[in-house]
Amino acid sequence: MLKAWQSNPHVSEWWDSDEPIGEEGLADTRVARWIVSFAGRPFGFMQDYAVHGWDDHHFAGLPKGARGIDQYIGDPEWVGIGHGSAFIRTRMDALFFDGAPVIATDPHPENARAIAVYKKLGFKVSGSPQKTRWGFILPMVAKP
Repeated sequence: MLKAWQSNPHVSEWWDSDEPIGEEGLADTRVARWIVSFAGRPFGFMQDYAVHGWDDHHFAGLPKGARGIDQYIGDPEWVGIGHGSAFIRTRMDALFFDGAPVIATDPHPENARAIAVYKKLGFKVSGSPQKTRWGFILPMVAKP
C-alpha cells in the first residue's frame, strides 16, 4: 500500500519512494509510524521521530525531547478536503501532551500546499532553506 501511495504523483513529487520502510526501518525505535485511516479506510501515512536520534540531524539544536514529523495523504481522493490538517493536529496535540517542547517539520521549500497546512497549524519558518542528507528542506517549528 505504501509503495502504491508513493507512486502517486502528488506524493512522489515530495516523498522519496526509495526510502526504505522494511523490517529494519520498522524496528528503528527513533521513529514511530502509522497508517492513517478514517471510518476504516486507510488514506495516509505519518511518522514522528526523535530529532536527537541522529548526530548530524538538522534539528539537533532544538531542546531535548523535540520531535520531528513527516506525513502524506496517499489516496488522491483524500487530498484537499481537510483530513491532513486534522490528523496532523491530532498527533501534534498528543506529542505536546506527552511533553514535547517543540515539534519540527521540514517540507521541501517549493511544497506550497504542505507549507500552508503547517502554517495553519501554528508552525513557523525557523531558518533558511537548506540541503540536508534527507533532501532540500525548509525548517519549521511549532510550540505548544
